[in-house]
Amino acid sequence: MSTPREDQTERPGALNPAALSVTDTARLLTRVGGQPISEAMVQLDIDSGAPTNGDGTINLVHYAAWLIKDMAERGGSRGD
Repeated sequence: MSTPREDQTERPGALNPAALSVTDTARLLTRVGGQPISEAMVQLDIDSGAPTNGDGTINLVHYAAWLIKDMAERGGSRGD
């Protein structure tokens, strides 16, 4: 039986949802969302003001909150 500390240890190849690359963000959102999300789409969001970490990575929770706010401001549509 593993201890909670062992369960929190990073596994090789595991994604950190607080620090994702643009590529990993697009792949993850495509996988869980059921619609293709390209790196260009994520980059466009960043260029439009989506938050990033100081090193350019993306915190998935912050990005999701930004997307929801952006959708609400656009009347519920991303224009896609």
